[in-house]
Amino acid sequence: MNTRELKIAATVLSKTGRDKPADGVLRDELRRQRELPPQSSAAIARGIFAYYRWLGWLDKAAPLDASIRRAQELQELFNRTPSQFTDADLLARAIPSWTAEMMDVSPAWCRALQSEPRLWLRARLGQGVELARNLGETHTKLSLASPDAVEYRGPENLFRSELFHAGAFEMQDINSQIVSLLCAPQPNESWWDACAGEGGKLLHLSDLMLNKGLVWASDRAEWRLKRLKLRAGRAKVFNYRSVLWDGGAKLPTKTKFDGVLVDAPCSGVGTWQRNPHSRWTTTPEDVTELAAVQLELLRHVAPAVKPGGRLFYSVCTLTRAETTGVTAAFAKLLPNFQPLPLLNPFESSLPAASELALRPEATDGNGMFIAAWTRAS
Repeated sequence: MNTRELKIAATVLSKTGRDKPADGVLRDELRRQRELPPQSSAAIARGIFAYYRWLGWLDKAAPLDASIRRAQELQELFNRTPSQFTDADLLARAIPSWTAEMMDVSPAWCRALQSEPRLWLRARLGQGVELARNLGETHTKLSLASPDAVEYRGPENLFRSELFHAGAFEMQDINSQIVSLLCAPQPNESWWDACAGEGGKLLHLSDLMLNKGLVWASDRAEWRLKRLKLRAGRAKVFNYRSVLWDGGAKLPTKTKFDGVLVDAPCSGVGTWQRNPHSRWTTTPEDVTELAAVQLELLRHVAPAVKPGGRLFYSVCTLTRAETTGVTAAFAKLLPNFQPLPLLNPFESSLPAASELALRPEATDGNGMFIAAWTRAS
């Protein structure tokens, strides 16, 4: 990083906090620095995320610019020779101490967290090979788990590419793509993406449905649904309807759906590789409070599932309270929902299971938990 990039990175770090996530502060700062070339913006982002990834190794009394440089040195060393970092050191420094009490931790998981994340793209249905070819085969790698998932390793800012603006692909983590693939919506079915956010999974559901049938999209934040509308227009997705819903017992529609997806708000522990700042702002209390919210969301949407319909639950976290804790409580509350077997696309030799935990060290994606049920006729 040059002096100016380092100064901007330090400015961003000085403004971050529990209520001011680093990625949001970074976006705001880069908007103010519009004359920055793309390579400088990328260098600043990498410096900031390296700082939080290696925070456990840094001298808290050191100036921010020195700490950023030290974090980058550690990242480069880890990228070259990860064996120089012991398992014990990674377990002690890479994650907060409470983590081991609330989920299964391992040296392999910590090593995955310290690696720089992959950039995953989702091509339009059946166009993964063509997208890889158009982006340059030397810069891309197709996933074996999904035919339309493409890892991009090139230098281009894809947000500015003609292919992106033509709707040829979305930037979406591989394990987020797996959620929609396991939902397996069919053309002319009706689906509800209950926590749609900005629409990443909704766009995928629609693509799998060949833009036929109907997908309801709801969220508690109007600005997210506005963002979804923009993304849907670029992707040429028209078979959806958006509506505000606060997650309460009063549902936004009386429609009974073939499938409902609850991609619930969560602690985001599964994103700690991509979003290392949240390692140091997330608390055990967050996990406990969110688990209660997740169970309520499942309980509230359950009546909207048709008899014989499917209910899917996904969270980008791996804590027990938010995964198996929620599904066990849901099974007691609603025994008329029977577990639906799911095949792990990364481990096709394993038997089907109604709950899948996709871990970064095994998938090169975000940590993701997925469970599914069918409603008894």
